[in-house]
Amino acid sequence: MNRRFDRTNPFPSWAAFCLGLIGLMLMLCSSTRAQNFDTVPDMKAWLAETEHQGTLAPGTVITTQNWQQYKEFMPPGMQQLFAGSLYWKVPPDARMTIDPPRPTPVSKYYLQATEQFGNQTKVVHTPNGHNALANYIAGLPFLNPQEPDKGYKFLADNWFAYIPSLYVNTPENAAKFCVEDRYSNINCTLLDFVYRQEGYETDPGVPRDLPEAPSVFYSEYNEVLAPEQSRYTAQLTLFYKDYENWQDSYVFVPALRRSLRLSTSARCSPTAGSDLIQDDAKANGMNGGLALFQAKYLGRRKVLRFNTTTNSALKVGILGELPGAYLAPTMWPKPEWSHFQLTDAEIIDVRRVPSEAAGYCYGARIMFLDPNSYYHVWTELYDSNLKLWKLLLPILRVDDLPIIGPTITNEGAFLLWDVQNAHFTLATSDGGVGRGAVFNQNAPAEYHDYRRFCTPGGLMQILR
Repeated sequence: MNRRFDRTNPFPSWAAFCLGLIGLMLMLCSSTRAQNFDTVPDMKAWLAETEHQGTLAPGTVITTQNWQQYKEFMPPGMQQLFAGSLYWKVPPDARMTIDPPRPTPVSKYYLQATEQFGNQTKVVHTPNGHNALANYIAGLPFLNPQEPDKGYKFLADNWFAYIPSLYVNTPENAAKFCVEDRYSNINCTLLDFVYRQEGYETDPGVPRDLPEAPSVFYSEYNEVLAPEQSRYTAQLTLFYKDYENWQDSYVFVPALRRSLRLSTSARCSPTAGSDLIQDDAKANGMNGGLALFQAKYLGRRKVLRFNTTTNSALKVGILGELPGAYLAPTMWPKPEWSHFQLTDAEIIDVRRVPSEAAGYCYGARIMFLDPNSYYHVWTELYDSNLKLWKLLLPILRVDDLPIIGPTITNEGAFLLWDVQNAHFTLATSDGGVGRGAVFNQNAPAEYHDYRRFCTPGGLMQILR
């Protein structure tokens, strides 16, 4: 007799019960596995010390002489820069002027998509130990992240934070990457950039999903303009809607007059010769995707963030004036434009999932996220042995975009201090020509060419 259909036999129901129980246990295990690690000791101590924070009055000026009065609002790495315990030290003539807090503006069309679709996205844990989202359409995946998987939900909000549909730096408004070594030698590279969002789009006048790119969510193109010996070297990276389809990166080598596909292990390779790796090089905070990472929620604290919303001294072009606009050798912003705000920050500890952690360059990425835009306002990077490696201060502009109006964008600068190798990196959309990036309809017509700037075949047109 076929037991599967024998209702008098109790075994099938017990088997179903046991299978269901096992399935439930696996679900509970997978929903908590992203939190089964302890954060780095520096962060753990800092979280305990800052559990009960006070307030900070606008108009306060923080210096290297009085900073300890306000250290509760400084992330651990910023405290170490001020204390002088690292190779890089905040110069004695540095000042941080505290401005009144202002919420970061975000595209109203993006916020509308969040209200429409934000309650249907789900976290998925795959059998291979990876993570993914289901039912995501546009806007923030999670309007108010809660457990389970709270940290990962914040990471997803950061990954899908608002960016304009098209971002462009041209030779007339080039981007600039500069690296300073321990001997104060500075080498800079000028670049074209074309960032395009092909999927999950919210900007008006743009398809939600670009028909020419049904599988691609986002693409990044950069091409070296100077120095001459590196000119025409270019890289294209494609990010896919299928979370398990890892990023594809292609490099055009002028000497070979062809492009090469990079290994997936190249995510730890440097970007434009800087100390930013491929997984760092995204304005809103992390460029590694969602499948291979887990995140633990550490809590909410008030921290100092650079003021890009009401800082009238942050003139277009000033970010690229290295070293003129900075205090050498640490390259801290000069007092006239060093304006900060006190803001709430959601803090997450981001790491590779255990099945993909072997050989990866970072052991932890501590991200302090703005709860309005979900861009990071400060990031601390630890090596595979959980030793502090890099500190990153983002300075990201609010731009007045066509039709959209004022909104946070992915232009501005990264200031990165490598405290192990004694390097400083400036990566900025301000190439020192007095113009920043251009967006959407304001981008020159030729940069709207999808095939030229967003497909591997386009790389072959560089020297034609």
